[in-house]
Amino acid sequence: MIHLGEYNTLEILRDTEPGLFLGDGDQGEVLLPNRYVPEEFEIGDKLDVFVYLDNEERPVATTDKPFVKKGDFALLRCNQVTKFGAFLDWGLVKELFCPFKEQAFKMKAGGWYLVYCYLDEETERLVASSKTNRFLDNKELSVSKFEEVDIIVSHPSEIGMNVIVNKKHLGLVFKDDIYKDISVGDRLKGIVKKIRHDNKLDIALSQIGYRNIEPNAEFILNELKDNSGFLPLHDKSDPEEIKDQLQMSKKSFKKAIGSLYKDKLIVIETSGIRLV
Repeated sequence: MIHLGEYNTLEILRDTEPGLFLGDGDQGEVLLPNRYVPEEFEIGDKLDVFVYLDNEERPVATTDKPFVKKGDFALLRCNQVTKFGAFLDWGLVKELFCPFKEQAFKMKAGGWYLVYCYLDEETERLVASSKTNRFLDNKELSVSKFEEVDIIVSHPSEIGMNVIVNKKHLGLVFKDDIYKDISVGDRLKGIVKKIRHDNKLDIALSQIGYRNIEPNAEFILNELKDNSGFLPLHDKSDPEEIKDQLQMSKKSFKKAIGSLYKDKLIVIETSGIRLV
């Protein structure tokens, strides 16, 4: 079966005036126009092509690589807005359509927008949506705490920057964890700092200010931030007290706060540790 909006490896079936007809061995075939036909080929050769609908709504193959494929996110430029919706540049001859109902904010020609590309079941056309959150789900998470993840910067909020995690989940990088300029559409590596009770994800950039410190030190930093920057624990605290409050051994605790103290991220006082 030939899949729209995806890369397909297809066999050259025959050479015709408009171009090569390619097939998948399952009675499906699609035209590769002359402009994309390789200089040398033989009937039976396999070609990797992207398949989408042309201006006549017919499946067509291309060797060009679009900026986004079905099921993926990308930052695209709006070329024009008509009474039907917006048309985005995705690197192919025919522009990618974004209906008004799929625009989080009204698009304008020349603007750049983070969109999700999907196959509309009603029209069987590839379309874009800037309402990216509706394609994300945090009900069943596929990530765990301290795991490194791929993130796409989605949109700003009052407390930080929303990010798309592994193209599946919604996460948030708090302002305190943003140590460099980031923009909507940027693709970065991140760390799952915290999974909240409602499955919301707190994400930190991989090269965070405390330089990828060990997970226990990272956990203590989070606890400090959640407790107004102070914890009544130090290197002479009772091991059971440390275990009850932080669920870690005294040895692990001392190693972690030693790392934080060395990096000048905390001060150790007689009554506990305090965030710098």
